Amino acid sequence: MDRLAIVVPCYNEEEVLCLASQALRGVLDDLVGKGKIAADSFILFVNDGSRDRTWELIEAEHAAHPVQVAGVKLAGNVGHQFALTAGLNTAKDMCDVTISIDADLQDDVAVIEEMVDKFHEGSDIVYGVRRERKTDTFFKRTTAQAFYRLMSLMGVKTVYNHADFRLMSQRAVEEFSKYKETNLFLRGMVPLIGYQTDCVYYDRKERAAGESKYPLKKMLALAFNGISSFSIKPISLILGLGLFIIFVSFVALVYALISYFTGRVVAGWTSLILSIWFLGGLQLLAIGMVGQYIGKIYIEVKHRPRYNIEKVIAGGVLPEKSAGVGKAQDGKA
Repeated sequence: MDRLAIVVPCYNEEEVLCLASQALRGVLDDLVGKGKIAADSFILFVNDGSRDRTWELIEAEHAAHPVQVAGVKLAGNVGHQFALTAGLNTAKDMCDVTISIDADLQDDVAVIEEMVDKFHEGSDIVYGVRRERKTDTFFKRTTAQAFYRLMSLMGVKTVYNHADFRLMSQRAVEEFSKYKETNLFLRGMVPLIGYQTDCVYYDRKERAAGESKYPLKKMLALAFNGISSFSIKPISLILGLGLFIIFVSFVALVYALISYFTGRVVAGWTSLILSIWFLGGLQLLAIGMVGQYIGKIYIEVKHRPRYNIEKVIAGGVLPEKSAGVGKAQDGKA
């Protein structure tokens, strides 16, 4: 029987953590009762440097349900993508299959059974995909659709309307652990793994409690990180724009010469100033874009650990360390 680990990254989730634990434990009980997963399957909460009582609640949930609830405490806040990676790398040595889901319960836990069924049918990766975005505001719906279209235009392979609600087999997580880059964008990295994939579809719910930990600023940063980590097309576009402006400048030069020799010289202070500002802005944009890529290279070549695991609590057998990225410094059976 396959052992399932449900990996849940958490940042300041004290208002919803107990609700998430109860809902996910109910799913585990149901799947165990139907004989679809092993009885020692568990939930792995990853505390991403929360400033509230999130870790205390994780410890309390583990004390009350030592087999079903485990926890990983990161030494500091490293961000959602790193926290999820830490959970996956910790869980892969303790289970046969993982499912990642956010703690806010917006993703429908009822489709976890369908994910497990597709895993048993041979899929190594099963994506949770939203059917529609009716619950989103007009702004969020429009920007999300623009994001996926832009990623597609940039040549980044993603699954439309999929976030980080997915099932991955142990061998899929093993392959994922070989990707050592610091600039993480899991929605683009997981499709690169290959293997057989499938999708399940669901309607996203309102957040059970608390506030969203992904405001517009973080969403824009995630979008830019995804594009710049998987595509060099922005630099190619800047090159193309630069060549076009050079062509236009030659046309303007011909026009200026004709005007000069025909005596139709007109004072062009306005056009000159506009041209200087435009070209100056374009140059700064180009330098900034290239600088972003150079900055990413600078961060990557230092090979610093992506996170540090301060403590692990679990009822099962603990791995000695987490896949070359952070060491489990404390464990409790």
